[in-house]
Amino acid sequence: MSETLTEIRPGTGKPITITDRAASRVAEILKAEGKGVSLRVSVSGGGCSGFQYGFTLDDARATDDLVLEKAGATVLIDAMSVMYLEGSEIDYVDDLIGSSFKIQNPNATASCGCGTSFSV
Repeated sequence: MSETLTEIRPGTGKPITITDRAASRVAEILKAEGKGVSLRVSVSGGGCSGFQYGFTLDDARATDDLVLEKAGATVLIDAMSVMYLEGSEIDYVDDLIGSSFKIQNPNATASCGCGTSFSV
């Protein structure tokens, strides 16, 4: 069983976690990018189910970002996206159909087949 980094945002009580696999992959990506770059995870309107996850590299940290740090990995989540991601686990999978970050989101009532969009 792998440990996950857990950080609780004040007032929510529901942690967002990142698995060891995801932290390792994020650290590998960030190492190639240079100092001060983080992985930003976001939620925006769109996709076939109503909302979609976004993964981008960002060198700017906002004062209200949730910051998850583990094993050389830094993940930023903006305050609006945190509302949709409460209680989620960020993982990284590498299987026959490809490799990608996956979010296990307990708030999603439905999702598309590819797992990149969801509805609440």
